[in-house]
Amino acid sequence: MVCGGFACSKNCLCALNLLYTLVSLLLIGIAAWGIGFGLISSLRVVGVVIAVGIFLFLIALVGLIGAVKHHQVLLFFYMIILLLVFIVQFSVSCACLALNQEQQGQLLEVGWNNTASARNDIQRNLNCCGFRSFNPNDTCPASCVKSDHPCSPCAPIIGEYAGEVLRFVGGIGLFFSFTEILGVWLTYRYRNQKDPRANPSAFL
Repeated sequence: MVCGGFACSKNCLCALNLLYTLVSLLLIGIAAWGIGFGLISSLRVVGVVIAVGIFLFLIALVGLIGAVKHHQVLLFFYMIILLLVFIVQFSVSCACLALNQEQQGQLLEVGWNNTASARNDIQRNLNCCGFRSFNPNDTCPASCVKSDHPCSPCAPIIGEYAGEVLRFVGGIGLFFSFTEILGVWLTYRYRNQKDPRANPSAFL
């Protein structure tokens, strides 16, 4: 059967949703691994990652069931949700790739001031204190505090990796956004195809 047929559309849609399922389980596993080994202590960060993983898993489950059963209602809601996710993810990915160094610094400073637990993780793992300067009256979990040498601020260290991380996140986001628009197109085509095993007079 040619790739434009019913079976090919069904298999492609199932494969795409299996990929989303694996990615969602990977996100949940990374979050659990990070908090289990003490790399991340911020419940907010872990909660966001796990929530994204669960949301992606539920979307993939709806798409997989809809594809296997050729269920029109599930496929319709799956297509609409996937289109909305594409719009949001494509916008965020483009924003990540378009940020200059000044905007990256402002974004990092806002995140630094609003996440105390993540701030402590960064200071401990990068062995630095403060964002642009360190106040001796503040507490810092970095090991450099106990030494005779002054602690370096975290902003220059984070800035070295911020651009690469944003480009990586933006690139991954763009890749998955195109798979999402592919999923929307496959779902639309699959919904309007007849199941050759069903009653030829019935449009499923």
